Amino acid sequence: MIIIGLLIAVVAAWYVWAAGAHGFSANAAPSWIETKLAALSRHLALPAGDNAARDPEPMTPTRLARARQEFHEQCALCHGDDGSGHTTMGQSLYPKVPDLRGMTQNRTNGALFYSIRNGIRMSGMPAWSNQDSDAEIWALVALIRTQREPQRNQ
Repeated sequence: MIIIGLLIAVVAAWYVWAAGAHGFSANAAPSWIETKLAALSRHLALPAGDNAARDPEPMTPTRLARARQEFHEQCALCHGDDGSGHTTMGQSLYPKVPDLRGMTQNRTNGALFYSIRNGIRMSGMPAWSNQDSDAEIWALVALIRTQREPQRNQ
């Protein structure tokens, strides 16, 4: 009897969520539960050793300049050249493209590398492992670290 009650509660909770989800529209903002589950999924999917990974090569101005060009060619369509994600494509995806200047800065270099190399399922973020070398991806990670939100005048 307890199992049946629990099952009814789960189905009712799912129905309430589905009814408020506005269908499958990519225009809707993710609910708080979707946001939490997505963050948990990314955290659990990241192999522990990859989280602590570091760029084996020193960053040079030349590598950073090449990364800026690569970012412009491959990433800016969604993320914008400034990393804000305020592009037509970036705001049309579900979930919306994150602002690389914001909370993304709290992720480790290894986590950023893993996300770029392997992509993020059901987010629109492709895997770049077949197109880019590890050195190119590490350079993109370094470039992302240079992207900061503009200072607001007070």
